[in-house]
Amino acid sequence: MGVPMLVVKYGGNAMGGGSDSFIAECADLVKAGEQLVLIHGGGPQIDEAVRRSGISERRIAGLRVTDAATLDITEQVLCGRVNKALVRAFAMCGVRAVGISGQDGGLITALPVAPIDGESLGFVGEVQRIDATVVNALLSAGYVPVIAPLGLSEDAATHYNLNADTAAGAIAGALRADPYIVVTDVPRVRRDPRDPSSGIDAMTLAEARGLLEGGSFDGGMRPKMLAVFAALEGGAARAVIAGGERALHKALRGDGTTVTL
Repeated sequence: MGVPMLVVKYGGNAMGGGSDSFIAECADLVKAGEQLVLIHGGGPQIDEAVRRSGISERRIAGLRVTDAATLDITEQVLCGRVNKALVRAFAMCGVRAVGISGQDGGLITALPVAPIDGESLGFVGEVQRIDATVVNALLSAGYVPVIAPLGLSEDAATHYNLNADTAAGAIAGALRADPYIVVTDVPRVRRDPRDPSSGIDAMTLAEARGLLEGGSFDGGMRPKMLAVFAALEGGAARAVIAGGERALHKALRGDGTTVTL
């Protein structure tokens, strides 16, 4: 398209009530001529809604088992509440955004994730294929696509909840993002998760893999790094993990952790 594509993953934890200023920053970049695609999460919001519903929560290896009732709540929260709140925030900044999920236009074809220790996670999916036609159409028409991480089975008979990092990394690769930006609640990836002074400025994909295998990336950083790997291997030029105020501008000037092939 001629204009570098910014694909941004914005997590539920990073939102933390600061979505207005973050969307204003996104809007400023769009008004300056950048093409931007936003994929959002909503884990904390889903957790709260599940608790309020009275549905008993079950996890396997830290992952929520998603039965049909939980999937309904997940879809309501991600597509109805979080997605539309972000679209409204863009509108208040004078930018036209369209909220979709990975189910729309065949964007994300998904498979159920493999069982863990012989137990199914239910309607939790993994990416099988990305078809970015609908995203490119929205961008060409001047809209910012705001994407919730759900996908459809090959026959469209079943829909799945996907980890937002996983969905974002796959989409970033398919769109050949430059860069793929992961907005987090920390300013950069840490070599030692417990030591804030161990932040990493830059690393190659091979170096990042070595650190992952060595146990440096634990907790929520692990799926983020796996998504970065998928983005780069799928065609993204580079990935940047950044956080704090004006995280996008920090990422674009290299103030974060940059990962390249």
